[in-house]
Amino acid sequence: MSDPIAALPSAMAAHLAVSAAALGIGVLVAAPLVLAMPSRPWLRRSVMAVASAVQTVPALALLALFYPMLLLIGQTTGLKVPALGLLPSLLALTLYALLPLLRGGAGGLASVPDIVRDSALAMGMTRRQVLFHIELSLAAPVVMGGLRTAAVWTIGAATLATMVGQKSLGDLIFAGLQLQDWPLVLTGCIASAGLALTVDAALGWCQQGMSERRWAPAARGIVLIGVLVAGVAGWWWHTRPTETARPVAIGVKTFSEQFILAELVADRLRADRIPVSVRTGLGSGIAFRSLASGGIDIAIDYSGTLWTQALGRSDIVPRAVMLPVLTRELKRRYGVTVAARLGFENAYALAMKRSEAERLGIRSISDLVASGRSLRLATDLEFQQRVEWAALQKAYGLRFSGINAYTPVLMMAALNDGSAEVVTAYSSDGTIAGSDLVLLTDDRGALPAYDALLLVAPGRDDLAAKLKLFEGRIPVEAMRQANWQADRQTDKKSPEEAAAWLAARIGITRDTP
Repeated sequence: MSDPIAALPSAMAAHLAVSAAALGIGVLVAAPLVLAMPSRPWLRRSVMAVASAVQTVPALALLALFYPMLLLIGQTTGLKVPALGLLPSLLALTLYALLPLLRGGAGGLASVPDIVRDSALAMGMTRRQVLFHIELSLAAPVVMGGLRTAAVWTIGAATLATMVGQKSLGDLIFAGLQLQDWPLVLTGCIASAGLALTVDAALGWCQQGMSERRWAPAARGIVLIGVLVAGVAGWWWHTRPTETARPVAIGVKTFSEQFILAELVADRLRADRIPVSVRTGLGSGIAFRSLASGGIDIAIDYSGTLWTQALGRSDIVPRAVMLPVLTRELKRRYGVTVAARLGFENAYALAMKRSEAERLGIRSISDLVASGRSLRLATDLEFQQRVEWAALQKAYGLRFSGINAYTPVLMMAALNDGSAEVVTAYSSDGTIAGSDLVLLTDDRGALPAYDALLLVAPGRDDLAAKLKLFEGRIPVEAMRQANWQADRQTDKKSPEEAAAWLAARIGITRDTP
């Protein structure tokens, strides 16, 4: 993603499409409820209470909640219900849009003076005629106000759909945050804000036309929306890949190593003229479930993560036991193939600045037991909910003066600016290669092995055969150096450049058979 503009057309088109679809569904749901509310006060109270309660749930949490809900529905009914991608995004964004739509509609109808309504009835109009010819006409400006608010909220919240595997402008924002690629972040933010402001301006003109009973402003709004849709669709169509085959989708979690390895694999597949797309921003559980359901074709994952999340195991076993069991059970339970063990481990560890560790005499995690209460721990976003943290607590009984969660990049920033003295680290972390950090020895063996694995979706044995050449090819030192190239502040490399360096380092090129 070194060129922000190159990633923009497809992300913007997907973002606009999912936002428009959610808003359209929201209107279809809200309209009959609003029309039924005037004669049913109980309905208005109940619906508004539910919509208000939904609105208190953060948009990201709402998106995440639909994942297990849809999984449960699929398991209960036996139907193939997609738990990732478009469906959970549409459902969550639709719910998020409902409150302003309902408030605008109900508020607009309530704003019609009783004397106007009574006069129309006295003239012999039916209640249906009064509703459609009088009330809705007078309420239209307020209704449009609710639609404007819903549109802006939906377009903004759609950036979070990235986290459940739906392509959006959030792809650029989250990838840029992880890679500290600020032009990429800025491009995603500006594009999202531009879409929201343009739609708001267009709907504002429509609202003005309805308020003033003039067609000219409303026509300007309709034309602006048409130009926006045509422009985004045309840009996407002009820049779309020309391959007719469905591209192989590689799922990527939210840290640099995943971006680099995805580009390494993608470049090798492209050498065989196989079209490839990279789906970014996936969490550990979501990435594996997407792979198992065929939503993506290839994933890079780690044996310890799969042991606990995919197999539901909490016991710590030797690597020689874990890998054969994983290979067998992933295939049996999910149809997922372990195509290659990459040759390095990205294990969880606790790390400190060397100077601080030496000052306190800390070499192992056991040494933290005495000093931990005066130290602050910075973790990644997942660690405190993972079984590894529970295993550390059980084995060592660690206590800290404070624990905060960050993205991996900001976690290291917290260590550097003095916000934390201890961080969760990874054995292949680039900062180990570029910073003076020391990994604390897990002297009680609480943490499992985390061998990096290439996984292939069910039914894609053709890909598994092509990926076998990566078996055991990447030493941890090479992976650290590649990660550091993408993570460092000066002379920073893009994931594509770091992947090209890594390919040369391990001897895998486009001509490798």
